[in-house]
Amino acid sequence: MLVKNATVLATMDAGRREIRGGGMFIRDGRIEQVGPTAELPATADEVLDLGGHVVLPGLVNTHHHLYQTLFRVVPAAEDGNVFNWLTTLYTMWARMTPRALRVATQAGLAELVLTGCTTVFDHSYVFPNGCRVDDQIPVAREMGVRFHVSRGSMSLGKSRGGLPPDSCVEDEAAILKDCRRVLEAYHDSSPGAMTRIVLAPCSPFSVTPALMKESARMARAYKVHLHTHLAESLDEERYTTKNFGVRPVGLMESFGWVGDDVWFAHAVHISDDEISTFARTGCGVAHCPSSNMRLASGMAPVWKYRKAGVRTGLGVDGSASNDGSHMLAEARMAMLLARTRLSLTPGGPPADKSRWMSARDVLEMATRGGAAVLGRDDIGALEPGKRADFFAIKLDRIEYAGGLHDPVAATVFCSPVRADYTVIDGRVVVDRGRITTLDLPPVIEEQNRIARELVDG
Repeated sequence: MLVKNATVLATMDAGRREIRGGGMFIRDGRIEQVGPTAELPATADEVLDLGGHVVLPGLVNTHHHLYQTLFRVVPAAEDGNVFNWLTTLYTMWARMTPRALRVATQAGLAELVLTGCTTVFDHSYVFPNGCRVDDQIPVAREMGVRFHVSRGSMSLGKSRGGLPPDSCVEDEAAILKDCRRVLEAYHDSSPGAMTRIVLAPCSPFSVTPALMKESARMARAYKVHLHTHLAESLDEERYTTKNFGVRPVGLMESFGWVGDDVWFAHAVHISDDEISTFARTGCGVAHCPSSNMRLASGMAPVWKYRKAGVRTGLGVDGSASNDGSHMLAEARMAMLLARTRLSLTPGGPPADKSRWMSARDVLEMATRGGAAVLGRDDIGALEPGKRADFFAIKLDRIEYAGGLHDPVAATVFCSPVRADYTVIDGRVVVDRGRITTLDLPPVIEEQNRIARELVDG
């Protein structure tokens, strides 16, 4: 494949090069050359002339719950904090079926690739009525999406002091047995892998310490990553302090859940000392600004994370706590929320512009930052040797009119738009704004029907 004539190609490489009139030469899904179009081969089997487009590395979503696309804007869960939101929705989630999970995965992945996302991590942790990650992996493969998925878990039901109802939890021996099965059936550790498995117990208030520890032991035996929700709300902090006598980060340390193979979702209520712990041990963070605002969870100290060297990526979180799966919208929210946090600075927002989260900062988090969080060095930038994951946006649209002084920043500052092209591993998955690997209208129709059934009971 030859990509040529991009108005600007933002590489996100080590030098953060932005190439006017840029392009790439790609062979077998791998980037061989990046540079001005005049310096590239003249032709290829497939040619994308992206004149009038801005080209960016594919966005990496580091935290999602794809099944939640079935539970957007549930009236009873529209207002309230995390614990209230969860207790409202748990019983609806318990009705989910394998067919519902498959359709929700199709809908969520479609929305993501249409917004420039090429790699998706799905924190899958509720498996009622025979649901399995096996219902999701074939969907991602058919659609051509680079997919990290967790065999997550909930084992601590309400009758034993946890938050979820007993109808949503599983037996721990069965969880661990299935984790081993999924790892051996699906995990691919090779460079360029399209499918990887993560072990991801849901949260400190929905699993036991024994399951947290056993999950960590198994993950390290199989050399896979670990993930969980952490310090999302003050309710969680009160829960761990009351039940374990420590704050959430201290609890993770006691479980052996720190290291460069671990990343946490949210990490909102984190002290400076705990940021130092993340930096020292190599833990990563998935920042989910829209969800944190919707549930009034707070503002994660993202600028401090980045300054301390903590690996930080973006996640759209579940579509029941964000109600969208738009990665460019999430990048914009991350920038705006970080700037809102500056209003808390004594004396007002600082004049030092290095303290301000820029458009390129959040694009970096959404690309190479997310790749680092997932433990990948083969995606996240457009440079020789990396996989050909990228997206392109046409610039002659009303949302950007008058804003082309800086096309790269316009993708964040201006109203979020859809991608015109999304390419994953050298395969065109979105072509001129249309997804090529899925017949979308029937999926939307079935998604709406199943959502009504699950919510209405």
